[in-house]
Amino acid sequence: MVEEEQGIKLTDEQKKKRRSRSIAIAAVLAALVAIFYVVTIVKLGPGILNKPL
Repeated sequence: MVEEEQGIKLTDEQKKKRRSRSIAIAAVLAALVAIFYVVTIVKLGPGILNKPL
């Protein structure tokens, strides 16, 4: 006997909207990471880049 798979079936339109939403969230997250990185470098000053390891 084969059991039918339970769950929500998405239409193609819903799948496209979900993918678009996921891409938008990823883009916003990447932008926030970039902003935090730039702000951190600005606050620490340019001298941090010349510091020997």
